[in-house]
Amino acid sequence: MNAQMTFKRYEVKYIMTRRQRDLLIEAMRGHMALDQFGRHTIRNIYFDTDSFRLVRDSIEKPFYKEKLRVRSYQKAGYDSPVFVELKKKYDGVMYKRRLSLPHRAAMNALENGLPLPADTQIAREIEAFRTFYGPTLKPAMLLTYEREAYYPVDGCDLRLTLDENIRWRTENIDLGGSAMGKMILPADAVLMELKSPGGYPRWIVDFLSENKIYKTSFSKYGTAYLQMLTENTMGGEQYA
Repeated sequence: MNAQMTFKRYEVKYIMTRRQRDLLIEAMRGHMALDQFGRHTIRNIYFDTDSFRLVRDSIEKPFYKEKLRVRSYQKAGYDSPVFVELKKKYDGVMYKRRLSLPHRAAMNALENGLPLPADTQIAREIEAFRTFYGPTLKPAMLLTYEREAYYPVDGCDLRLTLDENIRWRTENIDLGGSAMGKMILPADAVLMELKSPGGYPRWIVDFLSENKIYKTSFSKYGTAYLQMLTENTMGGEQYA
């Protein structure tokens, strides 16, 4: 397997209601189409140190930040393909390095301090990241959400994703497990991400303006971490 990919783009986030989501889907007709996966559940394992150094640094909104995660676009079996992703944000631009590996082979290496079973430039970048943050780097949180991803059909250079039911947990961190966890947004909220190497087409600019939808600084992992701190102080709550 060992497929690798590199992305460079701006990622801007917006939070809207489900009613606004429905209006957006109407506005996208003739411009964007739902990708081949339809509505699917994404599972992410975020890695961090014992002191949650990575997410704490990210919350401070530095000029440069980075994170390591493993992502699956389905409930992962033993040999299912998963993506080991190194994400870096520098001066507002997101750079993502992605390496595809079998599920258990990837997790065995990452959980037990073993080299990744790949000899590529991206694998070496991930290994350098692991070395820098040291042996306490481990699976820290599972984040799941239901996603619809849209691609352009009108020639524009834009990717658009809609995420709902964003959940997190710090127990049973497994890409092969359930998607249950604690919600980080109200049930009516939808997170939209626009991903582009540059500006937006006119139709999306008009839609955002007409519906008074404004960009926001929002991190799923950062928001979940802050909620975790609050719940640890207040005694926690049950998974939903």
